[in-house]
Amino acid sequence: MNRFERLEQIRRLDPYRDASEIYRLSAAYEFPWDFTRSLELALYRTYAVPSIGRLLAETAELTERSQKRYDDTTLLLDAVVEHGFAGEQSRTAIRRINQMHRAYDIADDDMRYVLCTFVVMPKRWIDAYGWRRLSRHETVAAAEHYRTLGRHMGIKDIPGSYEEFEACLDAYEEAHFAWDENARRVSDATLALMASWYPRPLAPLLRTVTLSLLDDHLLRAFRYPPPGAVTRACVRRAVRARGRLVRLLPPRRAPHYARQNREVRGYPNGYELNRLGTRPVPGLGGCPVRRREGSSAE
Repeated sequence: MNRFERLEQIRRLDPYRDASEIYRLSAAYEFPWDFTRSLELALYRTYAVPSIGRLLAETAELTERSQKRYDDTTLLLDAVVEHGFAGEQSRTAIRRINQMHRAYDIADDDMRYVLCTFVVMPKRWIDAYGWRRLSRHETVAAAEHYRTLGRHMGIKDIPGSYEEFEACLDAYEEAHFAWDENARRVSDATLALMASWYPRPLAPLLRTVTLSLLDDHLLRAFRYPPPGAVTRACVRRAVRARGRLVRLLPPRRAPHYARQNREVRGYPNGYELNRLGTRPVPGLGGCPVRRREGSSAE
């Protein structure tokens, strides 16, 4: 099997009809490490929208139970990638996602923006650091995969193409990125969580590495001093070098799903999808609101 044989397989599929299969092949075979890193950063950058960052701070999920929140989010989204939208496990995962979101007063615009990050940030990351750029087939399929997820979640006015997702993301960040003290607490907790996956003496270095991969707009929103130009250049060159090295390796023969990542640590004895995530209590962090229309994962 040559290095580009799976890409040829992807190009034989229809990016609309086979969108989720293409997305699975890209995420689990071609770029598992890159999708993990880019989706981590995708969720992380949403904290810079004060309405999102404040809500996450109020729930304390990311400040007091960071690892569990990371694990649950990863495992619920991963079930949809692994099993496709028709699978019972996927339906269970989407149902849990919807149950959690409906416990809080979340604006449709914020929900749509988070969906945009899932589409746009992996492409930007892979085009910059992956062993090859994302193909047009994969780009279209990723947008269609998340359009389907968005419909299951009852999100309104979902962008119709990758280009529309990208324009929506950039415009929303330009209008809404801002300083918020509580959002900064969530950001600090997330950076600490990422550092905790490695030996303790490396924590300061890992924080600098992570900040070096963030854009200036995001750094300003959190009021982090930007790393020096030399440090930033060295970090980014190192990540690009990893991509060039991966290009020389033989293609992956077995899928690697996010549930297999070493960073997922909270369920050494297994887990049940319908028990993952939060179960807010009204008056204690939960704010029940009217049900969203359009969700098919009831």
